[in-house]
Amino acid sequence: MQKAQQESIYDLVIIGAGPTGLCCAIDAKKEGLDYLVIEKGVLVNSIFHFPTNMTFFSTSLKLEIGQTPFISHGDKATRREALEYYRRVCESWKLNVKLYEEVTGMVRLQDGTYEVQTTKGSYHSRAVVVSTGFYDTPRMMGVPGEDLPKVKHFYDEAHPYAGQKVLVVGAANSACDVALETFYKGAEVTMAVREEGIYEKVKYWILPNIENRIAEGSIKAYFRSTVKEIRPKEVVLTTPDGEVVLENDFVLAMTGYQPNYAFLEKIGLAINVDGERTPLMNPDTFESNLPNVYVAGVLQSGLNTSKLFIENTRHHGEVIISHILGRRKGWGEG
Repeated sequence: MQKAQQESIYDLVIIGAGPTGLCCAIDAKKEGLDYLVIEKGVLVNSIFHFPTNMTFFSTSLKLEIGQTPFISHGDKATRREALEYYRRVCESWKLNVKLYEEVTGMVRLQDGTYEVQTTKGSYHSRAVVVSTGFYDTPRMMGVPGEDLPKVKHFYDEAHPYAGQKVLVVGAANSACDVALETFYKGAEVTMAVREEGIYEKVKYWILPNIENRIAEGSIKAYFRSTVKEIRPKEVVLTTPDGEVVLENDFVLAMTGYQPNYAFLEKIGLAINVDGERTPLMNPDTFESNLPNVYVAGVLQSGLNTSKLFIENTRHHGEVIISHILGRRKGWGEG
């Protein structure tokens, strides 16, 4: 999977080894491009950090890439099955991937190529694909105490919270899943919900369950309420009836995620000033404001993180590689 760093110029460097980044690598390999994938964490790093017992909304068929069959034991694939599948894809295609190597910067050189700088060196490339997703960067609440060890923005599994007083912040799919799973494993669960009620687009098989648990009092919910402060043994909520102080062991902040805008700004990608803060790009070619630098995967949707998924970004590699091939003749020899 690994390839030694070379002094020669790559045709393409891909930042991010998620499913879309791997799709771009496969399409580049098909066309004979000299490419490299750089990933700051593990292979499909975002999927690895999903909850341990998570099941995908999509069927395994819609998660397939590179003409490699994905066979799951149930109708919907699990996190564990997905990790095994993408490992197999990477191995069967013999993709050139460097793991545990974070991109720290990118500079456009005088000849129009790019120097991609990492924690372990630098790489020279004619084109770059940025496919960094959004799951690594949680939306922070911005309240005192949010940096305490008891506050979790990434949920793993329910067992650590058995017998504990847990505050779940949010009311969308993740928050409802977490509230129910921890409740069924013996946690005393309270929810803090900014809106009037549970998000109406929560999965149809989850929505009645969470609403019924709240109605019967098994899960306490404060609506139109926000977290004001988090303390080692308490949490303070601002509610329509005033401040409420709750005994608390853990805060599970399921407040959503967003692209790493600090990184995008650092490498020079422009961001639209609309409400969704999408990367500026050509919708037909996915080329960004930087020549020969492309945006791929769910990153394209900006803050609208429920718009794009693996199943509707698998074609991004084909679009980008096709555009690169159209310009390849003008590149000359490396």
